[in-house]
Amino acid sequence: MVAKKLLHPTSIATEFVAELDTPDIAQIVSSANDMALVIDGDGIVRDVTAEQGIENFGNATAWIGQPWADTVTIESRPKLEALMRTTSKETPSRWRQVNIASPSGQDIPLLFRVFNVDDDGNKIVMGRDLRALSSMQQELLDVQHSMEDDYARLYQAETRYRMLFQMSAEAILILDANGKNILEANPAASQLLDTPVNKLVTSSFNRYFVEKSASEISQLLTGVRATGKGTDLTVRTRKGNRFSLNATLLRQDDSTHFLLHLSSAQSTGKASQAPTGSSEVLEVIERSPDAFVVADPDGRIMAANEAFLELCQLASDLQIKNQPLEQWLGRPGVDVGLLRKNLQKRGVVRQYTTQIHPEFGAPVDVELSAVSALDAEVPCFGFIIRRTLRRHQRSQDIARQPFGQSLEQMTELVGRVPLKDLVRETTDLIERLCVEAALKLTSNNRASAADMLGLSRQSLYVKLRRYGIGDQDSLQDQDDS
Repeated sequence: MVAKKLLHPTSIATEFVAELDTPDIAQIVSSANDMALVIDGDGIVRDVTAEQGIENFGNATAWIGQPWADTVTIESRPKLEALMRTTSKETPSRWRQVNIASPSGQDIPLLFRVFNVDDDGNKIVMGRDLRALSSMQQELLDVQHSMEDDYARLYQAETRYRMLFQMSAEAILILDANGKNILEANPAASQLLDTPVNKLVTSSFNRYFVEKSASEISQLLTGVRATGKGTDLTVRTRKGNRFSLNATLLRQDDSTHFLLHLSSAQSTGKASQAPTGSSEVLEVIERSPDAFVVADPDGRIMAANEAFLELCQLASDLQIKNQPLEQWLGRPGVDVGLLRKNLQKRGVVRQYTTQIHPEFGAPVDVELSAVSALDAEVPCFGFIIRRTLRRHQRSQDIARQPFGQSLEQMTELVGRVPLKDLVRETTDLIERLCVEAALKLTSNNRASAADMLGLSRQSLYVKLRRYGIGDQDSLQDQDDS
């Protein structure tokens, strides 16, 4: 009795366990795990125990007397053989996932580890139920698929918006929250203001109108910002042209923009007529920024617009007539053939990702949509192809351009905007960024932000009002208190 007290606790536990039968050991092990098996030297299941009840594992009670390998799925048997090769009593096997066949048809994933208990090859197998983890993984996959579906719907909606915006017969401009700078302009607005789109974007809106009209437009935008509605306004440009202007408030995320419609004053009150007829449609397709290709049922090119020629770095459509489309599109013998089969079967293919192989240079990632017109007078397939633009990269680019302006955009204004205006706009931008950064660092404490910027509190409130940051009056009262 005295000798036992001198033994280390681990030795006592080892001696105690050594006196137990193998089924008793399995019962103890199962209480610490979800399942425990006793396997003899021939690989036969001699006992099965489970902490939460053996019925939770299908027909596990029928395993007794059967080879352990017969209880698992076919693809799990190599893992089982690796587990059974464990021969050292001191070193158990590592954990391995094994799928158990279930009468319901749905496999049960278990994590097994094997321990040798004697020299006769008897083994204790500990098992952990992975169904809860598997269910969580499936939920994660479902959420991921749902997010991908949402992204696809947003991408399609944005594509439709872009096409409508570019092809609209109405002149449309989008201004920033201050109503000063043009953020976006469609080709109709470019034609109406007689200025290229790339020069319209990021330029000052008022610079295109006489001083009186510019003042009236500012008043109109102020009223729209307050009420959300505005009336038609007749304005005159510096080139002497007269237009009818209407403004609408456009809210996007946490920012506010103005959507402006321009129309010739002579056509006011007349409905704008969209181009109709086959010749107008062909003209629009020819000028489309997205590549468009028509191919016969054998995959040979019948016609293509200028955007496709530019994408493939070709000088003339004579270089592509009656040539196989797969010479430039996708992997030879794979993508075009797959597209033809799907078009013949379903009639439409959407958002198919592939590559264009131009005559010179590296392949270009593209996304295409296709439609089948095999029942037309001349059977053919139509392909709309556009360069792939990753959303997260574009979002990062936008994030690096506060208020729609970047260093490159500022330099592009040189020669189009007087230097003093350019310097003033740049100074205002930097000043506003500094004020916002100070407020963020001080958790909107105006007094601390003023000290950080080296300004008096009154000067800070003036800048807050100037840039429309926060509710200055209420915040000033809070600071004073």
